[in-house]
Amino acid sequence: MSTIPFDEALGRYEPVLGLETHVELGTASKMFCGCKTTFGGAPNTQVCPTCLALPGALPVANEKAIESTIRIGLALNCSIAEWCRFARKNYFYPDMPKNYQISQYDEPLCFDGHIDVEVEGEIVRIEIERVHLEEDTGKSTHMGGATGRIHGADHSIVDYNRAGIPLVEIVTKPIPGTDRLAPEVARAYVTELREVMRSLGVSDVRMEEGSLRCDVNVSLMPRGGSEWGTRTETKNVNSLRSVERSVRSEIERQAAILDGGGKIVQETRHFHEDTGTTTSGRSKEEAQDYRYFPEPDLVPIAPDPAWVAELKSELPELPSVRRKRLQAEWGVSDLDMQAMHNADAIDLVEATVTAGAPAADARKWWMGELARRANESGTALGDLPITPSDVARVTALVSSGALNDKLARQVLEGVLAGEGTPDEVVAARGLQIVNDEGELTAIISQVLADNADVAEKVRSGKIAAVGALVGGVMKASRGKADAGRARELILEQLGVSE
Repeated sequence: MSTIPFDEALGRYEPVLGLETHVELGTASKMFCGCKTTFGGAPNTQVCPTCLALPGALPVANEKAIESTIRIGLALNCSIAEWCRFARKNYFYPDMPKNYQISQYDEPLCFDGHIDVEVEGEIVRIEIERVHLEEDTGKSTHMGGATGRIHGADHSIVDYNRAGIPLVEIVTKPIPGTDRLAPEVARAYVTELREVMRSLGVSDVRMEEGSLRCDVNVSLMPRGGSEWGTRTETKNVNSLRSVERSVRSEIERQAAILDGGGKIVQETRHFHEDTGTTTSGRSKEEAQDYRYFPEPDLVPIAPDPAWVAELKSELPELPSVRRKRLQAEWGVSDLDMQAMHNADAIDLVEATVTAGAPAADARKWWMGELARRANESGTALGDLPITPSDVARVTALVSSGALNDKLARQVLEGVLAGEGTPDEVVAARGLQIVNDEGELTAIISQVLADNADVAEKVRSGKIAAVGALVGGVMKASRGKADAGRARELILEQLGVSE
C-alpha cells in the first residue's frame, strides 16, 4: 500500500473527521427481552425466542436502557426528543437472527449536542449529531483462514449471546479544522466519551470486550478547498491507540492516492493492529437501502419532561469538571494532570488520596514505579494486582520512616507478586529500615574501618567524600539504613561538623 509521510500529506490536504461510537449498556437484561447480558457466557446460552426472533415472540423495550440513553444525551448537552419511536433497519447479516435490526432512524432519542476535548492546550468542540438506541448484533467467527476475516475462511460460526444487548450509537457531525491534531483529537474524543460513560455508570466501556467500539470516518480535501472529499469508514476500532493510528494511516494512504491522480473509494475498511494500516472491506459507493420503517411491535417513546428534568438534576460531576477540581486540590500542573489522564490514573490517584496518602505521594508512585511495571508487563495501570489502599499504606510507611524509597519499591514488587499486604511483605522480606542506633553505629564503624582513606579525606575537610561512606553504609545494611541519619552519625564519629 502506497503512503506518503503524515506531515507531507498535511502540507497539501486538510482532514475532515467523523466518529460513530457504539456503547453497550450495562443493563442486566437485553433490550427487548429478559435474557442475561453477562460477557463471556458459553455460546448461544443467553438467548430466548424473542432475541432469536422465533415466530410469535414480541419485543418489550427495556426501561433502564431508555433511561441510560437519556442520561448519556444530557451529559453530552443534547436535546431530548419529546416523542420518538423505533424503526426496523432491514439487511441480510448472519449474526442478526431477525435479518433486521430494531434501531432508530429519523427520530433519535437525543440530538444536537456537543462535548469539548483538550489537545495540546487547545479546546476542540465536537458537535454531536445524534444519540440513538438500538440492539447489538451477535458475533461471527470466521474459521479456516489465516486472518480471521471472512475472506479466505471456509466456514463461520455464530454466537447470538450478544444479539439484542442494548446498544447506544453516538454520531458526531463532520469535524473539520483539526489539521495535524486530527489523530489526537479522535483519540481524545473517544477517551472523553469513555470517561463520561464511566462517570454515568451506564457501561463498563471495555474496548477489549467490545462494549465500546468506534467507526472512524476520514476524508481529505485540498488545502484551501471548499468541498470535502470522499470519506472512508474504518469499522470497529477497538482501542484508543488504534483510533489515533487509524486516522493517521488513512490520511497518509488517501494523500498518496490523491497525489497520484486517483480517486478515493467510499468504502468500509479494517484496521490491522500489527501493521497500523487499513485494508478494504466493502464498497459503499452506492447508498445502502435499509428500507427503514416504524417498528410495528413497539409503542413510541414519549419521555415525561419532568422525568427528564429529574434525570438532569441527578447527573454526576462530569469528568472534565472533576479533573479541574482535582487539579486545583492537588496543586498539579496542566502537564501533570494530562499525563495522569492519558495514563488512566486519575481514579487510582484519587482513591489513594482518599485512603490517606498525600496527593503528591500518590501521584509519584502510580505515575512512577507502578506505571513502569505496567508498561513492562503490557498491563493497564488499573489492572495491576495492587489496590489504592496498598499504595496508601506504602506511602504511610515511607512517611513514618519505616521504609525508604528503595525499600518501598521492593514492597510494591512483593505486593504485585502476590506476597500479601505491604505490612506482610515488609515482615516476610525483613525490609524494615535499621533504626536501632546501636546497630547503625556498628555498621558505620565497620565501614569507616574498611574505608580509612575516605574517612581521612572527610576529616581533612572534604565533606563531599562523605557520600561514599553513606553509600557503604547503605550497601552493608542492604538499603535498610536511614541515609540521612547515617550521614549524621558518620560525621559525628569523625568529629566533623558541616
